[in-house]
Amino acid sequence: MKISTKGRYGLEAIVDLAMHSSQGHVNLRSIAERCGISETYILQIFLVLRRVGIVDSIRGAQGGYRLARDPAEITVGDVLSALEGPLAPVACIIKGNENLCNHYQQCATRGVWESIMNILSEVTAAISIEDLVKCCKKTRNYYHDLEYYI
Repeated sequence: MKISTKGRYGLEAIVDLAMHSSQGHVNLRSIAERCGISETYILQIFLVLRRVGIVDSIRGAQGGYRLARDPAEITVGDVLSALEGPLAPVACIIKGNENLCNHYQQCATRGVWESIMNILSEVTAAISIEDLVKCCKKTRNYYHDLEYYI
């Protein structure tokens, strides 16, 4: 299974938003510049995330986006599921898609795909946006604290 640019960029943009949320609402242009992503593409992503209640927005000169919940309450799985759909390696194991395959009931590999999906769901549900923010800050501080001598 491959996470698309929508999922990858969306997760990166949400972490950036969480890191700068102390400034109030954050405009998309600043997120786009820091992440190196097209503002138009981030807008498409944030429209989806707003629809599912991960971000809130305010229009106007002082407007922008903010997280709709505490970063500790939003998981990687929430963001990826909103942007990518179910984290399933094959379509037939998604609830309601059982009829896509004529061999669903006697499929020898279905258990493998279900196990992969369950593990992906568990891992992404266990990591919060707050966890990613802490990791990012720790990494940046590490590189910031390095001293160079010639």
